[in-house]
Amino acid sequence: MQNFTDKELEDAGRAIGSLLHKCEKAGEKLAAGTSQHTLLINRIKALKVAAALIEQAKSE
Repeated sequence: MQNFTDKELEDAGRAIGSLLHKCEKAGEKLAAGTSQHTLLINRIKALKVAAALIEQAKSE
């Protein structure tokens, strides 16, 4: 795995958090079961994985 500086990880974590918040707010406006809603749910899951990996990398 590539090594990142603490600043890079901090910046990435902040950006991922912002995207996650925006996606969660957008999800409130979409009807469940639509393709847009499903795509957004998958994006939210991916962003949560990315956030967890960033946090893990910061603790190492």
